[in-house]
Amino acid sequence: MNIEKLIVDSVEKYKDKILAAERYIWNNPETGFKEWKTNAYLKERFLELGYTLHEAGNIPGFYVEIDTGKEGPCVLILGEMDSVICPEHPESDKETGAVHACGHNTHSASLYGVAAALTEDGILDGLCGKIKLCAVPAEELLEIEYRAELKKQGVIKYFGGKSEFLYRGYFDDVDLAYMIHSGGRFGVRKGYHVGCIAKKIIYKGKAAHAGGAPHAGRNALYAATCGLNALNAVRETFLNSDYIRVHPIMTAGGTMVNAIPSEARIESYVRGKTFAGILKVNRKVNQALVGAALSLGTNIEIIDFPGYAPTVHNDGLADVLMEAAAAVIPQYEAKIDYGVATGSTDMGDLSCIMPIQHGNAAGCRGTGHGMDYFVVDPVAACVDSAKLQIMMLHVLLSNNAERARQIVDEYEAPFPSKEAYLEFVDTLNDSGDRIEYLEDGTAKVRIDK
Repeated sequence: MNIEKLIVDSVEKYKDKILAAERYIWNNPETGFKEWKTNAYLKERFLELGYTLHEAGNIPGFYVEIDTGKEGPCVLILGEMDSVICPEHPESDKETGAVHACGHNTHSASLYGVAAALTEDGILDGLCGKIKLCAVPAEELLEIEYRAELKKQGVIKYFGGKSEFLYRGYFDDVDLAYMIHSGGRFGVRKGYHVGCIAKKIIYKGKAAHAGGAPHAGRNALYAATCGLNALNAVRETFLNSDYIRVHPIMTAGGTMVNAIPSEARIESYVRGKTFAGILKVNRKVNQALVGAALSLGTNIEIIDFPGYAPTVHNDGLADVLMEAAAAVIPQYEAKIDYGVATGSTDMGDLSCIMPIQHGNAAGCRGTGHGMDYFVVDPVAACVDSAKLQIMMLHVLLSNNAERARQIVDEYEAPFPSKEAYLEFVDTLNDSGDRIEYLEDGTAKVRIDK
């Protein structure tokens, strides 16, 4: 039996269980660092297969290791577990608004399919090195205040699941990594995803009776709306070549209608193709926000957190994916996307120190993160995705891992080590009030560090 047929047959053996996993996770959506039901479900499935789990413990997520018994590189395959929030989606959780409108339920199901098929006789024959399968939390960078509280408690240090797992040392032995995201067609990227900084912004005013004594208050909500208007006024100064995206939301703007709001809260990202571009624009954003607070006599606290690094997709891994797709899922026409994608992913953090690829599977339809996003072909999204991912392993790790070694040897990482990257990322943290009002009627303003 040739390897292509063995892979297809091995995955097809678990087809019903893979599809059951997809439906269970779809019906139990959970946002980042809250994926406990998903974690428990996947944990049970992996234990049934005989794997030994290395669990994160205080947050959801785990990984397993498969040793071929022969020296060689370590390949990491990831499956994301978290959902987004879209209360308008007809199948969202009625209490939380959570829904898998980005298809991460299919990632987890296909990861289970990979794990199951890799237990079949003969499927590891001819491979060398190690394989690491990881169910990872919190790819969607949302609920910033919740994650800030986890950080304050010492539960996490970084807001992305892959970033956090990288920090914890779970990927220290990994040489290259890939994952297959849900989408409308099979494909691969040769290019970039933008990175981002996450922002928590608190305007601080003074409460007063809104009818009887508005002159005695300082309206934090008005300051916040002025800040948003000021931010919008500087958008035309953003360079197209930097691929900037800034998209704030207001999460609080007062507690009762007959009181001047003493506090207003905003969350935002500043996205861009490079760290240099992100930092340049972040200063402009802060300046606009602070200026608005100053104009109304309020204060403003800005807390900047490291979001995700710009992602560099490895061309060599892209070629491997295209070859693997032609071998085991020839019924689909896989395509290559070039250029810059303006969404962000914590795969970018991994790309700072190792070759990565963030491919796509078919099977989903609709607007990502929107009310019309559905899995319309779970076989493509999960079962066929698993076949593709296993075939990629064979291209990479057969023939003494010639392809994997070549990709690793030729990769020029943006940072020389995990430690160097995390040291840089930590410099992106910034916090504190930005205005000091002095007794002489003047003020001291701080825009950034």
